[in-house]
Amino acid sequence: MDRAYFRLAFLATCLAFVVVILGAFTRLSDAGLGCPDWPGCYGQLSVPHTQSALYKAAQNYPSIPVEQKKAWAEMVHRYFAGSLGLIILILAIWALVRRRKHKTQAVILPLCLVGLVIFQAALGMWTVTWKLLPLVVMGHLLGGLAILGALWCLCLTLRRAPSVPAASARQALRASFLTKREGDSFYLNKLFFASLLGLIIIILQIFLGGWTSSNYAAIICPDFPYCNSQLFPAMNIKQAFNFFSPIGANYQGGALAAPARVAIQMFHRYGGAITGLYIGMLAWYLMFFRRAAYFRSLGWLIFILLIIQICLGMLNVLWHLPLAIAVAHNGTAALLLLSVITLVYKVQPIMKTY
Repeated sequence: MDRAYFRLAFLATCLAFVVVILGAFTRLSDAGLGCPDWPGCYGQLSVPHTQSALYKAAQNYPSIPVEQKKAWAEMVHRYFAGSLGLIILILAIWALVRRRKHKTQAVILPLCLVGLVIFQAALGMWTVTWKLLPLVVMGHLLGGLAILGALWCLCLTLRRAPSVPAASARQALRASFLTKREGDSFYLNKLFFASLLGLIIIILQIFLGGWTSSNYAAIICPDFPYCNSQLFPAMNIKQAFNFFSPIGANYQGGALAAPARVAIQMFHRYGGAITGLYIGMLAWYLMFFRRAAYFRSLGWLIFILLIIQICLGMLNVLWHLPLAIAVAHNGTAALLLLSVITLVYKVQPIMKTY
């Protein structure tokens, strides 16, 4: 393993997590249109603050006054995202250079990350120019998490790169996990697919959370677990999940009627119940069943993150979406995603030893 390359990849992963948090803060503080243009802010590289810069901004955007706090939130997010894109580009170029000397150097994932960054930048531009179109805002959120997850996979791949012969690595895995018995291969296959299903469920739940946030449906129901004292309130499901809203309207604050927002919020809650039940059972199995002892610490991590996430979700409703709690809800979702990605990745190499 090239330690310098791994450290840069790990730095990029940490920065990607920061970008996800900053993106959540920008979105939840209603600063998504803090700068009416892209990639600058009111036609400038930074937020206008001098008298002449403010005058010029007022001339170019007479109907959109400068709000310093929101504009800075948006621009700080862009600065960090731009830095992340630059590091990912360096990782890709570095991988291509190392490929000439080391034929085992993986280049597909770093190159895919460059493609993801380009598409994510386009989504960032459309978020502003299409005035917070819900489909684009949700895609921007998922794109950020996709970059974070891909960078974490790159780190896992680099950490797994053996410095000892493959046979020794396999022996170490056997010794630390379980002894080979008839049926173990079938058991490990089941654990792998159970973990993979858990990852899919978490991704779908994040999708529902992004759709809830982008349509401003987070606090349409002021109580929990009911919505306006009903477990199954009146909902407009067809309107709630119409992903092709017209381009051009300003979606800040939301454009859907209450029944559609109620449907979005309740589906997010129903999905949360399914996610909590399945991921909770998976974590419980990892924590307490002897055959999964190798993954016990990871099971505890997943379980703790799940409990925190559920509590944050309830507090968001009961306390009417305080900014710190809402941002923490996004961050914990990202950490839960990474922990399950780690589980899927760790099960896979053990499967290959049988």
